[in-house]
Amino acid sequence: MTLPYVLVLVADPAQGTLSKDAIDIARNMVKGKNPVVLSAGEAVEIPCPTPAPGAPTIATIRATLARHKVDTLLVKTRGRRKAVLVADMDSTILDGETLDEVAIALGIGDEVVKLTEASMNGRLDFEESLRARVALLEGKSAACLEDVWQNTKLNAGARTLVQTMHAHNARTALVSGGFTYFTSRAAEACGFDEHYGNEFDIVDGVFTGKLVGPVLGPNSKEEHLTRLLEERGVKASAALTTGDGTNDLPMLAVAGLGIAYKGKPKVRQMIDMQVNHSTLRAHLFAQGYPASVFVD
Repeated sequence: MTLPYVLVLVADPAQGTLSKDAIDIARNMVKGKNPVVLSAGEAVEIPCPTPAPGAPTIATIRATLARHKVDTLLVKTRGRRKAVLVADMDSTILDGETLDEVAIALGIGDEVVKLTEASMNGRLDFEESLRARVALLEGKSAACLEDVWQNTKLNAGARTLVQTMHAHNARTALVSGGFTYFTSRAAEACGFDEHYGNEFDIVDGVFTGKLVGPVLGPNSKEEHLTRLLEERGVKASAALTTGDGTNDLPMLAVAGLGIAYKGKPKVRQMIDMQVNHSTLRAHLFAQGYPASVFVD
């Protein structure tokens, strides 16, 4: 008989192997069955019953295994594989904040980074922060954009996540509070079906300090998710969303599987499903994909 839940354990192979001790601890905590290997030394899933009253919460399990640097995701067995993926870009698909990197290249990094941190941690309204950051670029050359992109890296597992879900008929979208200059390139590099972001106003190769069109912020991310679900004819339970900042909270909260990927403190406080140690491959293991079917 199939049990209603699975506890997925994932380690980052670059940081160490998923140990038998960690697996045994987790299995005992959820009263689980024999673990099923999804990727040797990296990921297993433990079939388990519905958590009973007084049973350890996912937060307790995560805290217990923190010293092992293992991510824990408790997911329902039914409907694990998702039909829609909506991902944030900066510090999720990409390693770093592209607007910060633009500002650093222009010599105004300190001012912009402080505003970014305040916004991503929920201390400053996203739109207010974005407009303030872009205003600081006024009069400076946009020639740095290509250099910034060339020095930007995909986070480990980003392309694998998108390509594998795409190969299994999921619709994939990159939806960012960052900029289309970068979303277009990141989407192409990973294979996203769609991408959306904000747009710099650039005249004669110079930043005007303004944006083109309305700001794509937290509500816009949720709106794109809702549209994609309607187009696919599926419910929110069939969606996977992932992001790290407070502007991702609306779409993380709505999706059947909303994962805080190395999230800011406020995001980790509000979202149960978290990947704090391993790579974006964890999003596939959470859906029950073994590494043997991953597409790179």
